[in-house]
Amino acid sequence: MLSQLYIKNLAVVKEASIDLTPGLNVFTGETGAGKSVIIGAIAAILGGRMHRDQVRTGETKACVSALFTDLGQRARDMLEERGFAPDEDGCLLITREFSADGRNSCRINTRPATLSVLKEIGMYLIDLHGQRDNNRLLLPEYQMELIDSFGRLEEQADQYRLEYRQLAAIQKEIRSLQMNEAEKEQKIDLLKHQLREIRDAELSSGEEEELVAQRRKIQNSERILSGLAEARESLAGDEGGEYTGAVSLLENAAASLETAGRFLPDIADIAERIQEMVYELQETERDISDQLDDMDYNPSQLNEIEERLDEIYRLKRKYGSSYQDIMSFYKKAQEQLRTITSADERIKKLQKEMKTQQDLVNRLSKNLSDRRMEAGKEFVAQVEAELTFLDMPAVRLLVQNDIHLPDGDGIDRIAFLISANQGEQPKPMARIASGGELSRIMLAVKNVMWSRDDAGTMIFDEVDAGVSGRAAQKIGRKLSQAARSRQVICVTHLAQIASCGDSHMLIRKEAVKGQTYTRVSALEGQQRLEELARIISGENITDASLRTAREMVDTAQAERNKMENGICLGELPQTKKGSISA
Repeated sequence: MLSQLYIKNLAVVKEASIDLTPGLNVFTGETGAGKSVIIGAIAAILGGRMHRDQVRTGETKACVSALFTDLGQRARDMLEERGFAPDEDGCLLITREFSADGRNSCRINTRPATLSVLKEIGMYLIDLHGQRDNNRLLLPEYQMELIDSFGRLEEQADQYRLEYRQLAAIQKEIRSLQMNEAEKEQKIDLLKHQLREIRDAELSSGEEEELVAQRRKIQNSERILSGLAEARESLAGDEGGEYTGAVSLLENAAASLETAGRFLPDIADIAERIQEMVYELQETERDISDQLDDMDYNPSQLNEIEERLDEIYRLKRKYGSSYQDIMSFYKKAQEQLRTITSADERIKKLQKEMKTQQDLVNRLSKNLSDRRMEAGKEFVAQVEAELTFLDMPAVRLLVQNDIHLPDGDGIDRIAFLISANQGEQPKPMARIASGGELSRIMLAVKNVMWSRDDAGTMIFDEVDAGVSGRAAQKIGRKLSQAARSRQVICVTHLAQIASCGDSHMLIRKEAVKGQTYTRVSALEGQQRLEELARIISGENITDASLRTAREMVDTAQAERNKMENGICLGELPQTKKGSISA
């Protein structure tokens, strides 16, 4: 149950704290007073999108919070599945904040939450029904959803959809394998050519990098030879003996110092270090000579390298930008070739699977359709009984079902047809139902579905649209009756409905110092009578309208007392046999 709604800086509402009670809570007020803001605040709690322009002018952020008590088991289970839980008192506080710069936050009992979580949990807390929702009743998919929900067929429908998706997947694979012989041969020839081209190239990992390094070495061979030769001559001297290399010079220096060291021991250490340098330079000179010996290249080698690199580049342009990509293409081509060449066998196997799956889908769809037909008859009977109570006794509802080939929802094409007057043939609801009739039909449907609805609170935004007089009185009594088993909140413009409320809230708008404020206040006693009289007679409240208001309140209270004492209202007809066609 929604126990308290707090709103701050939302549109024209500066701040409002609304306490709600069990039973029927009614909201009244002049058009434009801000009733839509209250409904919008509740929608925000249920995960609805909020916009920055909804923040009150001059403020930086808006806040909405809702306190729920007496949670149902399904709501508790959903909270637990999402990692949340009521507090120690069994209460649940949901808070939405959104700022003028577009930022927003959601919290459940002070813990951060996402909009998707609010939507999932919200469906077990509140069923919010606005005027626009009446149009959903005209949609075939919603009509199908109603029948499935009424008959508790959701699990059976989900099982059918699972098997149908499996059948569709098999059919899709068969189509992908099927091709005419010419296409098949062309594809096989292409794949064989691609595989042969890659296989004959005998590529190896790292080959391209190695070839590029070899090419660079050959292209700069003259500079390399010249540098190596000069370095060797600098160390060993030239072959003609015109100048002495560094090795010989150091050998002479070491010998001279060794002679001097006979007379001066400290010089011997210097001679020894120089001799070590000689050995190291001799080793270096041999390494350079080996490098020179290895620089023996065949002039045609560069052409061979270029040709090989050209082949690699060509394969990369066709099959991938690297060796790994080319090999991956090769493996995929092999798999494609195997698939095509074995397609006939695979198709035969899949066709057997498809036949088995089709039989299963046909059986499930037939069973589901039969159950829908049964549920439809009972649904029609109960809705017609509700409509009779709501002052539409001549209405005949028909659930038309056109059988077709199985699709994602089964073999059924469900459509609601109605006949609003005696002697008229049932026609599609969208063609003949007026706004007032549609409102009462939706209320009747909601009343029939209440036992299957998990939400603890039902909210109706102007369910009285298009109705008046006796019909409005019946709607008020029906809402009051529904509120005996759950909390109902209703925004209304009609005194017949407002008088049935267990609690009455007035929404009014006033201007103070150039700013507009919407205020919400609870009405009791004389204040409530005056508000009902205003709805009845307008701005000039008369004694007659006050007496009428008192009679309405007293009558509604007497009927509530009867319901609380287990006495039937006396106007609900016995359930009639429903109508359904296929």
